[in-house]
Amino acid sequence: MIEVKETKKIQDQNKIRKLIGEFHNQDGMKRRHARLSVTKIGKAATPFLIEALKDNKEDVRWEAAKALVDIKDPKAASVLVSTLMDNVFEIRWLAAEALIALGRSAIVPILEALRNQSDSVSLREGAHHILHDLERKQKLDKPVLDVLESLRSLGCEMEVVLAAEKALDFLKKKGHAIVERQAVPDMVIAAIELKTKIKRL
Repeated sequence: MIEVKETKKIQDQNKIRKLIGEFHNQDGMKRRHARLSVTKIGKAATPFLIEALKDNKEDVRWEAAKALVDIKDPKAASVLVSTLMDNVFEIRWLAAEALIALGRSAIVPILEALRNQSDSVSLREGAHHILHDLERKQKLDKPVLDVLESLRSLGCEMEVVLAAEKALDFLKKKGHAIVERQAVPDMVIAAIELKTKIKRL
């Protein structure tokens, strides 16, 4: 019985690989047909789509991102956040739409990325797009709203980092799994908070 299940699993995986291989096809209709078939398979295809998001070919990354918009698997969140820094705007947009579709499951990976890579303009733009949409759906806690405000104000990168750190600390206390990193130095935090207070005067 175990051998039968294992054989079926291998067959399913080979089917997914073959369909995703069609993302390389120059015929757009064949790529679309393959993507729709992958989407019907659902979350079992996520690991293969994650790999496809790293492909050198733009069409492959586009099809993978588009499929993940519909599949809505939180396991893809971190890679989708990285895809917000893709060099192709359309792919960045699809990654943002896929993260919006994940709702609250997208928030921690976005905050972690802002904490670690706030110097990326495309990441900040994508995070703003996503958090703004989630704000409209009333899915953001106050500390995460503060992150959105820091993105709106076009302040310095460290203000975004500080806001993301505070939001992650808040979510950690609520029981969310957070990837730890060295804290922002107290002197830097104090300087940013002073600058923020001056802005508000």
